[in-house]
Amino acid sequence: MTKKSPKKYTPNTKEKYMCAKHKKYFIEKLISWRKEIIKSNNESIILSNLDDNSSSADIVDQASSQTEKSVELRASNRRRKLVNKIDHALKKLKDGTYGYCEDTGEPIGLKRLIARPIATLSIDAQERHEKKEKIYIDYVCIFGKSL
Repeated sequence: MTKKSPKKYTPNTKEKYMCAKHKKYFIEKLISWRKEIIKSNNESIILSNLDDNSSSADIVDQASSQTEKSVELRASNRRRKLVNKIDHALKKLKDGTYGYCEDTGEPIGLKRLIARPIATLSIDAQERHEKKEKIYIDYVCIFGKSL
C-alpha cells in the first residue's frame, strides 16, 4: 500500500487576503529562499578562494580569472541585495503591510506574490514606475542631463 503525500498548500483567492495561512506560506517561502541564497553565496566564496589563477604566468589566464571574479562579484552583490529585499518582505509580514502596494495601498495579488514574493508594487503601479523610468532614461539619453 502506498501512502499519498500531503498536497502542498498554495494560497488561493477563495481565502481572505493575507490570512494567517497566506502569511505562513510566504514566511516559509521567503525564509527558504533566503537560506538558498546565503548557501549559494557561501559556496561561491569558497570556490573563488580555491580557484585563484591570479598568480599564473599566463596573462590570458590572469585576465580570464579577473573577468570571472568580476562577474561573480556582481552576482554576489545582486544576491546580497536580494537577501535585503527578502528581509524587508519578512519585516512587512511582521508589521502587517506585506502584500499591499507601496504606491496605492491596494492588494498586490496572490499570483504576483507567488511568482515574486518580494514584490512591493501591484502590476499597474510597477508598469507606471517602469514607464516613468523609461521616460527618464530616454530624456537623459536625448538631452544628456537629469530632470
